[in-house]
Amino acid sequence: MKKSIKIIIAVVAIVLVLVGIVAGGYNSLVDAQTSVETKQADIQTQLQRRADLIPNFVSTVKGYSKYEQDTLTAVTEARAKVGKATDAESLANAGDELDKAISVWVNAVTEAYPDLKANSNYIALQDELAGTENRIAVARKDYNEAVQSYNASIKKFPKNILAGIFGFDKAEFFKADDNSQTVPNVEF
Repeated sequence: MKKSIKIIIAVVAIVLVLVGIVAGGYNSLVDAQTSVETKQADIQTQLQRRADLIPNFVSTVKGYSKYEQDTLTAVTEARAKVGKATDAESLANAGDELDKAISVWVNAVTEAYPDLKANSNYIALQDELAGTENRIAVARKDYNEAVQSYNASIKKFPKNILAGIFGFDKAEFFKADDNSQTVPNVEF
């Protein structure tokens, strides 16, 4: 009787160890697969960020550029009228128009928009474009690293047996599509 209890306890212990090994292996495969899915979602997040941010940023730069261009045009036209004025009244009117145009420009730039400069907006746009593309590149690299780790896990013994039993399939690496050779179009 004692011998049969010892055998039963040994069998139960072996079964518990095997269940623990299987559970641990399964859980590590789930963690690796979830990491791959998370990294893939990170790529999608960065692509969505680019899709949301860049057109709005370009529109903002366009708006600032148009504002500065309109203001510069008004100042230039008013200055030309001063140069073409032939009498005191037309000179006074042209001078008033020039004063207003300059006043609008100076007030807008120095008071309401002290940093309103199209060239700095273009530089900021270039920085944002570069930063966005770098974020996407990092997300893609992180995804490929997670895929590499996951794929290695499902190929190694004994997890390859568990992967086959539980249906863990190989993940695909990120590969650039044919359109990736085309530079995104940013128009002004």
